[in-house]
Amino acid sequence: MNKVTNYISEAFEELKSNVTWPTWEEVQKLTIVVAIFSVIFALATWGVDTVFAKAIEGFFNWIKG
Repeated sequence: MNKVTNYISEAFEELKSNVTWPTWEEVQKLTIVVAIFSVIFALATWGVDTVFAKAIEGFFNWIKG
């Protein structure tokens, strides 16, 4: 149990002393970038899904009929 406690303590110490944390402004800007990219990616995925669904539907209608 002492090893686990020591590991957690050292991990927190490393986070405090060795990690460069972004400023609040950077966090806000990057959050906006991620949100915009997520919306664009979701729209692209929806578009590709719609195109493939129509193509598969057309293919099966062509085979049936």
